[in-house]
Amino acid sequence: MHATTPPPSTWWSRNWKWCVPVLAALLLALFAAFVFGILMLVFGAMKSSEPYRHAMKQAQTDPAVTAALGAPIQAGWLVQGNFSSNGPDGEANLSIPLDGPKADGTLFVVAKKHAGEWRYETLAVNVDGGERIVLEDDAAMPLP
Repeated sequence: MHATTPPPSTWWSRNWKWCVPVLAALLLALFAAFVFGILMLVFGAMKSSEPYRHAMKQAQTDPAVTAALGAPIQAGWLVQGNFSSNGPDGEANLSIPLDGPKADGTLFVVAKKHAGEWRYETLAVNVDGGERIVLEDDAAMPLP
């Protein structure tokens, strides 16, 4: 009898059992990083917008909001809503979670931009528990 030696096995045939799950996990991690990057770009654009910055400044300096939420007031991570700006025109409709030492709340902003100037239709804080504090925009008030 003549014994034949089996053909040499390839790298893939020896290692596919661990290689396939590792490649799948790597692809899943890359996809998650891509989605996370897109979300960070969107949230970064919202948080750098003029309506967001103006509303946060108003909320952080308003005595009624400071009394209700405590100081310091920080913005939460997940800003909801939409923001669009096209040259001299634009609009913003934002819901910004607020965190304070005493309580939490939500800052609502509805603004429109015409001829390069933002006008705020709604600028209010809803404190968790039901109280609503309307913020006054001193910059939009007519001078006497």
